[in-house]
Amino acid sequence: MLRKLPLWVKIFIGMGIGILVGLAGVWLSFEEIVSDWIKPWGNIFLKLLKLIAVPLIFVSLVKGISSLSDISRLSKIGLKTISIYIVTTIIATTVGLGLVNLIQPGNVFPDDRQEEYRERFLEDISTKQLFADEVKDQSPLYFFEDMIPENIFFAASDNSKMLQIIFFAILFAVAMIMVPEKQVKGVKVFFDGLNDVILKIIDIIMRFAPVGVFALMAGLIVDFSGDAELFSALGMYMITAGAGLFILILIFYPLAMRLFAGIKPRDFLRGIFPAQMVAFSTSSSAATLPVTLKQVINEFKVSGSIANFVLPVGVTINMDGTSCYQAVAAVFIAQVFGMDLSISQQLSIVLLATMASIGSPGVPGGSIVMLIVVLTSVGIPVEGLALILGVDRPIDMLRTVVNITGDSTVASIVAKSEGELGYEG
Repeated sequence: MLRKLPLWVKIFIGMGIGILVGLAGVWLSFEEIVSDWIKPWGNIFLKLLKLIAVPLIFVSLVKGISSLSDISRLSKIGLKTISIYIVTTIIATTVGLGLVNLIQPGNVFPDDRQEEYRERFLEDISTKQLFADEVKDQSPLYFFEDMIPENIFFAASDNSKMLQIIFFAILFAVAMIMVPEKQVKGVKVFFDGLNDVILKIIDIIMRFAPVGVFALMAGLIVDFSGDAELFSALGMYMITAGAGLFILILIFYPLAMRLFAGIKPRDFLRGIFPAQMVAFSTSSSAATLPVTLKQVINEFKVSGSIANFVLPVGVTINMDGTSCYQAVAAVFIAQVFGMDLSISQQLSIVLLATMASIGSPGVPGGSIVMLIVVLTSVGIPVEGLALILGVDRPIDMLRTVVNITGDSTVASIVAKSEGELGYEG
């Protein structure tokens, strides 16, 4: 019976058992058993996620961008589509950053407890702070200068150099588009196969997720000595992430539709609601695509040619919900550990979340691996993932709703700008 349960249910069960074991370890004084015999399995899970981060981001970006070669033939519409998608993703990430800095869900801990947690992860945090001090003494353009790798193999061996991997992946993919298709056909086939293998590896790793989450949560509860504030912080995190996603769904997209497509917010929300329900239940933008296409064409009167081009591109590169969530999650974990992120580091989160969303695969665990990329790149201890993995499923469902709502918005805006929107309010 357990085998038939969905993965998210197993993860949730693992989280619950981990909390109980961790609390029992604190109350019954067998913390050492938890730390020595249970927590290492969680560390193994984290290492597996780190292991796949670099190849996943590189291959996914190359495949995602190079597959858009037809955009070069539709240069005007293609450039417009990608530009709007990037802008909406940046706005989504900024909304997440703004909310998490305003609400500060991770700061429910007293300063003395945050200091205690900092000491437990002193090496990771001191490395981050040393990097931040170095950046302050550099040119204002150091951030962009550091994005260019001197040696791609050295960059690939260090997860904190993920922006350099992303830069090379984009450069590689753009070059593939510019080379005649016949000459790069073999390269595309290679990356298609490599992408399938990497996605299968993620599937294998995520089968271990319930055990990993159990071990991480048990170890974290012991490390935090069973603090009640831990659960308060988790609740505030869910509220913050949910608020950011609802702002996008109920305010940002309807406003954009009204201003740039002339569609009334009420008509927009009513028209896209069936697709949102499918997205919420399946947690898959790709699986929802047929319904999204139907609603956009029938309800908003977007021409078939625009909808059939813009929406599939959105499924590939537009992950506004994922970007907003990654910003909230990264800063929340930093706040729990009492880390103050500089403006430069928060800018890194915006760029990383935007770029990572282009290559975010539509498989269970894909967004978690991408979050590993964001965390390691700004020096946040990935052990904090244990806090959010167990409650990721409901947020994941809401993230998918945001993604398909954003796709529909961009399709309508592009159609309006091309004179191919038949909506009459």
